Amino acid sequence: MEQKQFNKFFQSYSNADVDKKIELYCSTQGLTEGQYMQLLRAFPVNKIPQLEKALR
Repeated sequence: MEQKQFNKFFQSYSNADVDKKIELYCSTQGLTEGQYMQLLRAFPVNKIPQLEKALR
């Protein structure tokens, strides 16, 4: 995803609740590995098990 587009996406991701973050993380296509890592760093650590479950 282009950086300008990702910045806009990341802002909405950052403001989303946990369920929406999981939905965005799992369904958004075209992200680079670095962009996925940036999303993970912005994800609440105590909710990682929910994300892992959604990814299975």
